[in-house]
Amino acid sequence: MYDSILVPTDGSPASEGAVGHAIELAKQYGSTLHALYVVDTGAYSAMEVGSDIVVEALREEGEQAVARVAEEAEAAGVDVETAVETGIAHRSITEYVDDEGIDLVVMGTHGRTGVGRFLLGSVAEKVVRTADAPVMTVRSETEETEE
Repeated sequence: MYDSILVPTDGSPASEGAVGHAIELAKQYGSTLHALYVVDTGAYSAMEVGSDIVVEALREEGEQAVARVAEEAEAAGVDVETAVETGIAHRSITEYVDDEGIDLVVMGTHGRTGVGRFLLGSVAEKVVRTADAPVMTVRSETEETEE
């Protein structure tokens, strides 16, 4: 049913909660797990000075985040592929879904509500609305709801 499962990660507790679910699903279905980190350039495009340094630091953070997912998946006996992309987070995720033929996306939510959600938006919500594959969202148990 699910030959390939994508778990976008930013290394946060919310995304880490989704990793466990994604690994279990991949193990159950014999799927390949794809771990993706997106260096969200949209958030730093207005910076004139130092943006290259910030983007490079985020790329390194991304490499570490997908490496942690790969270690967990391999320990569980799950085949895994990793990628670090640069772009607008929700667009890069949906493009990856299309390019790699992903069957299921499993991603964490940050539990924002009200003004916080309105101002910051929700990458998960945008992926749910735009991805051609089903999207399972996993709310972090350790993350408090912002009001």
